Amino acid sequence: MNEFVETLLSLTWHEPRSSYDVVIIGGGGHGLATAYYLATRHGITNVAVVEADYIGSGNSGRNTTIIRSNYGIPESIRFYRHSQVLYDRLEDETGCWIMHATKGLIWLAHTESAMRAERARCQLNNAMGVETVLVDPVEIKRLCPQIDLSGGGRYPVLGASYHVPASTARHDRVVWAYAQGAMERGVHVLQQTAVTGLLRDGDRVVGVRTNRGDIAAGTVMSAVGGDVTTIASYAGVRLPVRTHPLQAFVTNGYSQGFGPIVSDTELLCYISQTARGQMLIGHEYDREQSYSRQSSFQFLQANAVKMSYLLPFVRNLRILRQWTGRCDVSADFSPIMGFTGVDGFVITTGWGTWGFKAIPAGGEQMAELIATGRTPEMIAPFALDRFAADHSMADQGSTGTR
Repeated sequence: MNEFVETLLSLTWHEPRSSYDVVIIGGGGHGLATAYYLATRHGITNVAVVEADYIGSGNSGRNTTIIRSNYGIPESIRFYRHSQVLYDRLEDETGCWIMHATKGLIWLAHTESAMRAERARCQLNNAMGVETVLVDPVEIKRLCPQIDLSGGGRYPVLGASYHVPASTARHDRVVWAYAQGAMERGVHVLQQTAVTGLLRDGDRVVGVRTNRGDIAAGTVMSAVGGDVTTIASYAGVRLPVRTHPLQAFVTNGYSQGFGPIVSDTELLCYISQTARGQMLIGHEYDREQSYSRQSSFQFLQANAVKMSYLLPFVRNLRILRQWTGRCDVSADFSPIMGFTGVDGFVITTGWGTWGFKAIPAGGEQMAELIATGRTPEMIAPFALDRFAADHSMADQGSTGTR
């Protein structure tokens, strides 16, 4: 046993009841966080979280654990800054060690146009109270001594934005912390329970149909990743969402300390060091739409080459494993949270590559929406009806590497 094995969890599993006040489809971070905040903030504990596999088996367990708020529109910055604050105190609140560590994020630029974009990012972030500063190559080398500023002679670094409060946390521990906190307060978490349809009473959704029987509910929330369009179709809701694979990999341990997270705005790749010392490397989602979770050699080859230009030491490391998640990308790259126009059915989706960093704020705000029947001000701009109203929340900075 070591510090990477959680020994203090208290997870109590239940058989499903015939009905609940709230049924949440999806036992990942967003679903469990919503259940946790329903119980802790609003005293609503007659809640079931329904998961087709095991908790955290979807995108929550297939991400690259980066927490940041350096986005490109005020609404996103405000939301993600709040999520950072909630992450900062999550260990104290839940009593669970999520291995949260503040590292800072260096966002590299290689062209003048990219530098203009990073200057604009810094100005907007700081205007919104998020510390992001423009740094030159000398400062980049101080923050990350391992970097090759010449980019292997091919991608010279002109500068970067440095997002000071960026951090990482262990993804499975975040899931377990919310699951334990919810279960301790009476929430039921039902694993191996696949939703095959929704129960309707006229136009209203009144429950879910599962492989273990029907479950009635006052409110049903979809918090699934990848299969969201299928779940929404059961309610007659059409979503402006496309699903793309997102791949990543880790190497063996690197003994020298690697401090910050490094992301490249033009090469569309990023790297950080895990608590084990492994180098965690990812890039933007695959361009082709797919529900596949199969990794590819093409991804490994392209991403390893790009990263070796920036950080030559990775050439001497071995790839241990790779994995693929499924990204639900909305038409304007921003999330969709709230009411759907179908009574009794609410949704949180469209997270693209940035769902992990949104778990605390997304869960808290959706819990408030369910408990009060009103859309909280912080997530009102991300409502589904913005597309019909032509109020786009376009922010490609939301995609994780842009």
